[in-house]
Amino acid sequence: MKILQINNCHYRRGGADVVYLNTIGLLKANGQQVVEFSQLSDKNEETEFAGNFVETYDVLNLSFVQKIQQSPRLLYSDEARKKLADLIEKTRPDIAHIHLYKGILTVSILPVLKKYKIPVVITLHDFSLLCPRNLLLDGDNKICEKCITSSTFNCIIKRCNRKNLFFSTMSFLEYNLNNNLYKPEDYFDKIISVSKFNFNKHLLKNNLAPKLVQLYNFFPGMHANLPGTGKGNYFLFFGRLSVEKGLTTLFNAAKLLDKSIKIKVAGTGPMEEELKQRLLTEDISNIEMLGYKTGKELETLIANCSFIIVSSECYENNPMTIVEGYSYGKPVIGSRVGGIPELIEHGKTGYQYEMGNHVELAEVISTANNITPDCFEEFSVNARQFAQDNFSDEVHYEKLMSIYRSATVSQAALI
Repeated sequence: MKILQINNCHYRRGGADVVYLNTIGLLKANGQQVVEFSQLSDKNEETEFAGNFVETYDVLNLSFVQKIQQSPRLLYSDEARKKLADLIEKTRPDIAHIHLYKGILTVSILPVLKKYKIPVVITLHDFSLLCPRNLLLDGDNKICEKCITSSTFNCIIKRCNRKNLFFSTMSFLEYNLNNNLYKPEDYFDKIISVSKFNFNKHLLKNNLAPKLVQLYNFFPGMHANLPGTGKGNYFLFFGRLSVEKGLTTLFNAAKLLDKSIKIKVAGTGPMEEELKQRLLTEDISNIEMLGYKTGKELETLIANCSFIIVSSECYENNPMTIVEGYSYGKPVIGSRVGGIPELIEHGKTGYQYEMGNHVELAEVISTANNITPDCFEEFSVNARQFAQDNFSDEVHYEKLMSIYRSATVSQAALI
C-alpha cells in the first residue's frame, strides 16, 4: 500500500509531529510505501518529497497589517492545493492519513484528495472538530466547552486564542470554514481518536459517530528497550512549560514536600522564566529545572527516575509522556482530567489526584516516594505490561492497517 502522510510540520516540534514521524517510520519498517506532505523548514527530517512541500509561514512574526494581508492564506492555501495535486499526480497514493493541517496546509487540501478519490483517515490529536482553538480551553487557559454547548462566537468574546482579537477571530472563521462549509463527514472516511475520552467527546457530534475509531499512540522500538524495575531517586516532569500543564500546582505541591524528595523538570515554554524566578524567591529547593532535553539525554532521565508526573490541567488525549514512561517501566502520577485517568490504574500503574489540587498532589508524591522497592517493581511491571498491550509497534501497526483497509472499503462504496 502507498500511504500519503500529511502534517503541518516535518520535524519533532510537538506531540502530534512525533506521532506523524513515528507513523512514517512504522509503516516503512513494515514494508509499506510512504509519501510525505508538509511545509518546508531547516529543521525538517530528510525526505525525497520536499520539492512539493509548501513555503514556511510564521504569522506570529508578522506586523498587524501583514497579518491582515495574509489572513486569507491562513484559511485557504492555494499553494498547498496546487503542490498536493502535483504530488498526487507523481505518486498516486492509495490512501491519505492527515495529522495536523489547519493554519498551514489548510482546508484547501481536502477537495484535492476528494477529487482524486483518495480515501482519507485523520488522527484527532486535539479537539479541532469541536473547538475553534482546538484545545477546549478559553483565553485564560481554563477548560471550556461553550463552543460545544452554545455558540462558537464565544471564541471571539473570550479571546480564546492568545488573548488576541485577531487570532481569536481567525480561529472562529477557520473553525466554521472547516466544519460548516467543508464538513468533516464529507471528507474523512475514518476519524481516529487517540483516547477513549476524545472518542466520547466527539460522539457529541452525531454526524461523526459512524466514522470514529479509537487507537492509542505508540512507542517505537519498545521491544528493543529493556527497562529496569529499580526505583530511582527523583520524580520527573518533562514537557512544555505552560499554564495548562499544571506547573503552578506542581511547584505549590513541592513546597509542601520534605526537601529530600527531588523533582526534576525538563522542558521549555512560556512559563520558564516565571518558574525559575519562583525557585529563587520561594522555598522550593527540591525542584531542579533542566531546560529542554531530547534524544539520549531525555531517555536517560526517564530510565533513571522513579515516577513520572503528568500534572496537566487541560483535556489531554493520550499524552506521549505516559506512553514513553510506561514503555520504560515507569509508573505515572497524573491528574484526573481528559484521557489521563483511563491510562492510570490507581495503585497499580501509578496514582491519580484531583486536577489542580496541590495538597493532594503532595500527598500522592509522598506516598509514591515511600513505597518499598518490591512494591515499586510491581508498579513498574504493571506499567510496562500496559504499554505492551496498548502502545507497542505490533499492536499499533495491525490496528492502523485495519483502519486503512476499512477506510478504503468505505471510499469504494461511495464511488
